[in-house]
Amino acid sequence: MTDSYVAAIDQGTTSSRCIIFDRGGALVAVDQQEHRQIFPKPGWVEHDAAEIWTKTQEVVAGALARAGLRADQLSALGITNQRETTLLWDRATGEPVHNAVVWQDTRTSALCAELGGEEGQDRFRERTGLPLASYFSGPKIAWLLDHVPGLRKRAEAGGIAFGTMDSWLIWNLTGGTDGGVHVTDVTNAGRTMLMDLETLQWDPSILAAMNVPESVLPEIRPSAEVYGTAVGVLAGVPVASALGDQQAAVFGQTCYGVGEAKNTYGTGSFLLLNTGTRPVASRNGLLTTMGYQLGGEQPVYCLEGSIAITGALVQWFRDQLGIISSAEEIEPLAASVDDNGGAYIVPAFSGLFAPYWRADARGVVTGLTRYVTKAHLARAVLEATSWQTREVVDAMYEDSGVRITTLRVDGGMTANGLLMQHQSDVLGVPVTRPVVAETTCLGAAYAAGLATGVWSDLDELRAHWRRDAEWTPRMDAGEREREYANWRRAVERSFGWQEE
Repeated sequence: MTDSYVAAIDQGTTSSRCIIFDRGGALVAVDQQEHRQIFPKPGWVEHDAAEIWTKTQEVVAGALARAGLRADQLSALGITNQRETTLLWDRATGEPVHNAVVWQDTRTSALCAELGGEEGQDRFRERTGLPLASYFSGPKIAWLLDHVPGLRKRAEAGGIAFGTMDSWLIWNLTGGTDGGVHVTDVTNAGRTMLMDLETLQWDPSILAAMNVPESVLPEIRPSAEVYGTAVGVLAGVPVASALGDQQAAVFGQTCYGVGEAKNTYGTGSFLLLNTGTRPVASRNGLLTTMGYQLGGEQPVYCLEGSIAITGALVQWFRDQLGIISSAEEIEPLAASVDDNGGAYIVPAFSGLFAPYWRADARGVVTGLTRYVTKAHLARAVLEATSWQTREVVDAMYEDSGVRITTLRVDGGMTANGLLMQHQSDVLGVPVTRPVVAETTCLGAAYAAGLATGVWSDLDELRAHWRRDAEWTPRMDAGEREREYANWRRAVERSFGWQEE
């Protein structure tokens, strides 16, 4: 098995990529392509799923070429994906019936309020671990069925398939209209708001409440299991794992023990805490979510804090304000001043996610005086990520009683040393970045390799983890709490701007 290679497809919010790893967990080759972001109306975000499938095939071919490998030299393929992004397609033609509705999209806010009725946001939380919010897939399915002419009738006749992006890729990889496998894994199914966390099955009462026919839904399977065999560019390769991107990062960061946590810094940020084989209900605005399930083993659960805007705030600072011309420029600009000059930026561009779940919030800049420069604002942009993470960590402690002693981090923003230092300062714990930064793809590869015998067990995977960098707290505790109180006041100013 010394020459075993495992490929992972990461179908993300802004791009699709394929990474090939060797048996030691080292990166062999990567290829990546961006896809279009479609904004039909304010608050609406869509993707062209056919474009994504085409680019996925291209990055797979590109990664194989860069590695100098043939498909028959791969032991397995794993899938990881942007979660909650919702697609319906025609089973007979394989054509999407509408653009995919992206997780960031807020068009279902009114529908979610209607579904909540007198019980409100928590109507389905006990069974699903999720609040009623536009973030999740179930209401998106209902919206599409009701707004695409004739679609509900076609769906009820059995001609329409629903999937998050893992299902779409697996279906196409395994043959599409010619025998494609229609499945999803527990981590993606758990983000639809249609799956019961205890039974790991679609909940008939929630399907009825949302008026979603079960015939459109994929079969729910474990995260690490051979679903089928690929055709086309990967002909003969077992398709052997699927994990939502944040759960894949948990797996790649080897957070296999209760109390171990990771934060992924991307467009948004997602902090997950392993809570073991029983779901922990949240009373503090977190999500109770699937961590992973390996074959027939007991599922592992997590508490998750989902932050909508972190890296996207740097993009806004660059693209909308034009203060910097590349994301890398923000660190030296922010480092040119000692603090934020009293300014705070709350990036509630389309509401706030954890721990608030306020769809009525909108972005604010507070504490401005004539003293504040673009450098102070750059620092406030970075600090917004740290403070939002601190709020999530506090909520996790309140819910679980588990105090995080180290935070493992990954994602593009971890290249910013100033941000990582501030993150350690405001949490009061070490922040650690691994040698292999591509932990999302690595987690999907690990799961696929476990399912096919490339790796034997979790201990073998743990042994691969290596530290690249670590930041330890330097901030005085009194300063930390004063700054945090200012941040919380700034957040309160963001509430109540959007009226339905």
